[in-house]
Amino acid sequence: MTDQPTYDTGLVAHGIDTTRPSVARVYDYFLGGKDNYEADRELYRQIMKIAPEAPEWARANRRWLKDVVTWLAEDRGVRRFIDAGSGLPTAENTHQIAQRVKPASEVVYVDNDPSVVAHGRALLLDNDRTRFVAADLTKPADVLADPAIRQLLAPGEPVALVMALMLHHIADYEQTREIAREYVDALPPGSFLAITHACNPGDGGPVDVLVTELADKVRHAFPTLAFRTVEEISSLFGEMEILEPGVVRLVDWHVPGGRPEEEPEAGVRDAIYGGVGRKR
Repeated sequence: MTDQPTYDTGLVAHGIDTTRPSVARVYDYFLGGKDNYEADRELYRQIMKIAPEAPEWARANRRWLKDVVTWLAEDRGVRRFIDAGSGLPTAENTHQIAQRVKPASEVVYVDNDPSVVAHGRALLLDNDRTRFVAADLTKPADVLADPAIRQLLAPGEPVALVMALMLHHIADYEQTREIAREYVDALPPGSFLAITHACNPGDGGPVDVLVTELADKVRHAFPTLAFRTVEEISSLFGEMEILEPGVVRLVDWHVPGGRPEEEPEAGVRDAIYGGVGRKR
């Protein structure tokens, strides 16, 4: 996936800065998306020089999302989902996965990237059980005060909060923990938190070397990006019960009681970890 197609439609929604790379657009480009500009493609090329496996990280994150949402809807009976930091709409979005299992599932997306806001709202025009909230996720009080979120968090049913590849864009560790805690505190008992996060094991090994170089290379574009240890990522669940198999590489993650669909290749350099917690 080193030679991606390029697209410039000439149509730019209000508020979108095409001169600076966007986290959402670069991630979408890794997945083969078309909503990108030269600034996004240049950063893509820089990342690929250091970490040619990065597109597989993006695809693994998408597979994880499908597995988690399907399992929560099928096995745990969840029909209320919040996708926080949802990114650009692509194949197999949270509402499509959940509503395929349970058509009555309700989903609220939250993001403040102008590209995501423009495309997300357009995508959901014809879906009355899915809403989009344009809000800054680093301000939980504002997000939680939104009527769509408040309605979803009404007592009576568990909620699944998905924070995929979002929390590692908050530089300060303690602030990140506090933000996660505020969201978890607002969840009804029996709810779930699903997180994927960039990881640096900090052991001097190949992944440590890789992500240290990568973080330095993309700092100009994403100055708040923070690769964290497994212990730090696990702490974001607070007092929640972290379900089997724990916080692990995405290639090793499986639904509780199951196993990975495929055995990971030997020596795979996976810098994205994920886990699911349950609020007692």
